[in-house]
Amino acid sequence: MRWRIRQLPPIVAAMTLRAPALKITATILILWCAGLGAAGQFSKIGVPFAELQALFPQSGAAVGLLLSLVSLVGALFGLVAGAMALRIGLRRGLIGALILGGAISLIQAQMTTLGPLLVSRIFEGISHLMIVIAAPTLIAQITPERFRGLTMTLWATFFGVAYAATAWFGTGLAQNDGLAALFRLHGAWLIAVAAMLWFLLPTVAPGRGRAEAPVDLIGDIRRAVHSPRIAAPGLGWLFYTLTFVSLLAILPGLIPAPRRAEMIGTLPLISILSSLAIVPVLLRRLSAVQVIQIGFLGAAVSAALMAVTPDPSLPAMSLFTALGVIQGASFAAVPELNRTIEDRALSNGLLAQMGNLGNLLGTPLLLLMLGRTGPGGLVGGIVLAYLLAMICHGWMARRRARGAG
Repeated sequence: MRWRIRQLPPIVAAMTLRAPALKITATILILWCAGLGAAGQFSKIGVPFAELQALFPQSGAAVGLLLSLVSLVGALFGLVAGAMALRIGLRRGLIGALILGGAISLIQAQMTTLGPLLVSRIFEGISHLMIVIAAPTLIAQITPERFRGLTMTLWATFFGVAYAATAWFGTGLAQNDGLAALFRLHGAWLIAVAAMLWFLLPTVAPGRGRAEAPVDLIGDIRRAVHSPRIAAPGLGWLFYTLTFVSLLAILPGLIPAPRRAEMIGTLPLISILSSLAIVPVLLRRLSAVQVIQIGFLGAAVSAALMAVTPDPSLPAMSLFTALGVIQGASFAAVPELNRTIEDRALSNGLLAQMGNLGNLLGTPLLLLMLGRTGPGGLVGGIVLAYLLAMICHGWMARRRARGAG
């Protein structure tokens, strides 16, 4: 069996040559809303986690699998999903994933036992993967080049915005009307976004403008891993995700009690604002990789300052400002380094895989460092992660300069 793929996709011409700017803008915003729904697959479990534990009091640590199962699917199959995305079709794959995710969330609202809920999270992980690969790939394709840094930076905020929105609105909904109401709202969101994208994204005739190529998943995966263009954003992203979510969980305990609650809500917002405000400005003068390295350098210095100041609040704010820069520039690096849609899909798949791997490993690793070596060892491990990220990006840049990949 042969699949039709490759070449510049007709969706680019359909959006940029025939559609007005308003439609392109609306499509980008709805694709970002798809990202909010994908992040909601985590936040609807992570934010009201105490309510979930109360719902299944006899399950103990097994409730934690509700969070980690989706990450595990991404950590195992992110690059495979990226390789498959174009074979399925980005429009078809994205809309199908949104409908699947919405249906699962609506079904979860009816579940009263943990076992079926855990099984459903595996399929939700598949939905999540396809959304976070197809949506940014499409955003990069339909955005005019001069605005691409801005739109990819907007995309980079989807996780933080979804968590903030769930904390602000979803917590009260879950407490007043139950978790089922939150799940139903999430399911309705995903299906509504799918419906809007059904009309906004142009249909690409099968095989039109594409050359035939056989399925070669192993070859695509090997090429992605060895390419300094495809692999670079994901490799740096691993070090970012090793620390971001885990710092949100661990840092409050190191901050003086009077400012603790305020900082919990402030730090994610700082990263979102810095991503939107700083990254597009820097991208006018610097490459995305240079901006990423500036971000990692700033993060390393800020983390080091946390170890030598009595109150780590200000260094923590500086740290999350730098992490916001890394966040926005990392997604902008995917289309900047990869000119073809298939390479972008592979790069987004690898980025998703490394992100989920970092989320899985980050909190246990940092808690282990904190328990074994105290706050000083924790800060040292964080600084080391950021320095390694800079070294990896520098190595990849040298390989690209030599013409590799």
